Amino acid sequence: MRPSFTPLRFAGLFLLGIAALVFCPGFFGAARPEERPPADSVGLIEGDAISVSGPMSMETVRGQTKTLLRSGSDLRVKSGTARIELVEGGEIIICGPAHLSVLKSGGSLTLALDTGTIHVRIYREPVLTVYTAQFQAQPVPIGDAPQDLLFGFDAAGAMCIRANHGAVRIEQQLTGQSVLIPEAGDILLTKGQLDSPRENAGHCTCEMLVVRPAPPPQQEVVQLATPEGVAGVASNPAADDPPQPTVEKPAPKDEPVYQVLMPPLVYDPKAKVQPELDPKMIILVRHVRVRSSLTFHGRVEGQTVTASAAPPPPAQPLASSANSPKPAPPKTESFFDRIRRFFRSLWS
Repeated sequence: MRPSFTPLRFAGLFLLGIAALVFCPGFFGAARPEERPPADSVGLIEGDAISVSGPMSMETVRGQTKTLLRSGSDLRVKSGTARIELVEGGEIIICGPAHLSVLKSGGSLTLALDTGTIHVRIYREPVLTVYTAQFQAQPVPIGDAPQDLLFGFDAAGAMCIRANHGAVRIEQQLTGQSVLIPEAGDILLTKGQLDSPRENAGHCTCEMLVVRPAPPPQQEVVQLATPEGVAGVASNPAADDPPQPTVEKPAPKDEPVYQVLMPPLVYDPKAKVQPELDPKMIILVRHVRVRSSLTFHGRVEGQTVTASAAPPPPAQPLASSANSPKPAPPKTESFFDRIRRFFRSLWS
């Protein structure tokens, strides 16, 4: 007897096949291999003012598009800081203005530093080598501890090297002379020589500015009001009132105050063109405070000069109006008297 395939049985077999494809992909074919970055990938870089030229690629990480540096990339940090997240783990912080190139071959990473300062934090890999125009620096790990190193140039052009964790071997490229800087060493190389290294008193610093998130707001716990508390607040309502801050009044300024007086604007919805405001109707009023006349307060030092008053004239006794003789009327001079006085003046 041949089995019959009903629609219900066919639907069950179809759902069973879909479930097998979803939950058992290895049964029907090999799993898709995980995508790995290319062998010459250095790491992802992020920064505010950076420019990258040469081999590179763009990748989307957690919804953000970032630049993946590859061997041969030329990097410039115009200002601020930049951060390279290495593919092997660790990071390189670059403090601008800086210019460097990156080269990678196998497990070795080479940085050609031209200007600026770099702060390196790496683990066992990659094997790092830093080249400058005169020196070659290579970290020397101590056991399995991570390496924390700083290389850079100060404002005067001297090279500063700091070994926070691990040691650093410095070699002069022209003479072949080398020196080993122990852990916690901080030196400054001037004039391209290793003969007289000086202690570096913090000439070079390079740290990534980390923006700390704001603390979450504290939740205020409100207790339920009790009859005793309500009665206390009702009896003393001023106890819970916060003190009013004293507002200092600004000192009055002796400056003129200008006031603009203008008529109200008129809008006519029926008019196609609204009437314009006549500038002659605008009045500018200037308020000023008249200053009082100048008043000098003080005293005059020195001896005071007193003017001598003239003595009053002696008082004459008043005669009675009855006994006093009346003044004689003036005599009139005749014509002959004038001739006689004239000749007397000639002979006298």
